[in-house]
Amino acid sequence: MKYFSLFKSRHLYVAIAASTFCCIFTPSALTQEEAIQLEQNSSSISIPNDDGIYFAEILVRGKPVFQVGSLAKVSARERAKIINRRIASILARSDRPGEITVKPDNPRQIATLQVNNRILMTVTQQDAEDFGLEVEALAQRWADQLNEAFEKPPLAIDVGERLYETVRQMLRDTVNNLPSLLGAIVIVGITWGTARGVRYAAFGWAQKTEGDSSTEILIGRLSYGGIWVIGSIVALGVVGLDFGALLGALGLTSVAIGFSLKDVLSNYISGVILLAARPFRINDQVEIGAYEGTIAQIQLRATTMKTYDGRLVYIPNQEVFQASIINNTASPRRRSSVIVGIDYAENIDRVKQIIYKTLDRIAKVEKTPNPYVLVQELAASTVNLEICFWVDSRRAGFLATTSEVTQAVKEALEGENIEMPTDIYTLSFRNLPDLPPVKNNIENK
Repeated sequence: MKYFSLFKSRHLYVAIAASTFCCIFTPSALTQEEAIQLEQNSSSISIPNDDGIYFAEILVRGKPVFQVGSLAKVSARERAKIINRRIASILARSDRPGEITVKPDNPRQIATLQVNNRILMTVTQQDAEDFGLEVEALAQRWADQLNEAFEKPPLAIDVGERLYETVRQMLRDTVNNLPSLLGAIVIVGITWGTARGVRYAAFGWAQKTEGDSSTEILIGRLSYGGIWVIGSIVALGVVGLDFGALLGALGLTSVAIGFSLKDVLSNYISGVILLAARPFRINDQVEIGAYEGTIAQIQLRATTMKTYDGRLVYIPNQEVFQASIINNTASPRRRSSVIVGIDYAENIDRVKQIIYKTLDRIAKVEKTPNPYVLVQELAASTVNLEICFWVDSRRAGFLATTSEVTQAVKEALEGENIEMPTDIYTLSFRNLPDLPPVKNNIENK
């Protein structure tokens, strides 16, 4: 009984030691695996990720080595992330890691890849079915590929391989996205044709309804831009970009873009307002700040003016919008005036009659509104009369007619012997010295 008790105690100690060993080492090996429950049923079906990806790449120094599939409760992408993290940690610890070995586990129909006494990954029966190999054969194949990838190649070969993989990945992405790209190109072509047609139709409609070239340009450009905005949204959707996410990203940078493009956006917005409000039109003669001339072109960014001396001035629309604008040709007629001074002794009513007759003989002077003559000022030596009359508002006709009226009035008054004296100045000499008397020459004789 004593030996039996001792034997029983020894077995108890052995059982406790074995349990402790299993608790210490076996769980640590399992926790280094992909943290999954391996299904014993070999007919289990691999499930894809949420995005439909069945396989994910295992990377060594950024270069893909092989692919692993998803398992019953772990997606391929999540499984590859765990393995890649382990590989990265091994490569970060030493320049030359140990050789990867295969440890089969036949009872569970799995095999583990280990390096430096650390489990790197587990090869399951599902992996063997996915690639059409035995578990141990597939594990040895992956171990050889990882050992080869762990060997750091020369710099030139490494650079060449990286370039090759990059180009290969770009070509693969291009082929995969080729239907999307072709669809986007088709949408862009349709948008271009539709935008041209809509701009032509809108411009024709504006010509029939508005009758203003600047408004016609505005309607045509806004229609053209609106179609392109819609087409761009559709094209981005075909490519696969989320337009809502894109707007969110643009919203985050809108403040910076607004500050950097403040002047440009201000010019464009001012151009739209000017084209809509129409303070002037093309070929109108206006004064904008220090510039005066004829409007040659109205664009969304700037207004082009041709000055009377033949120069072109490009004025940003923001300055035009903020400046005081004088439109000399907004009305077809414009009033001009001439000042004439007559002697105080002349009959003012008689002079007015002469001036009215003279204006009536000049064809370029508008008959309505009627011209009129006003006594403007009683100057030092003359009575100044202001002759007001209406002429063509265009600058050439305005200046020519004003010059003709001035000349005709001057000649008519001179023909009627009306005095138009110049200014008379009175000179007063004070504190002059006494001069000797001048003797008469006759007396001297």
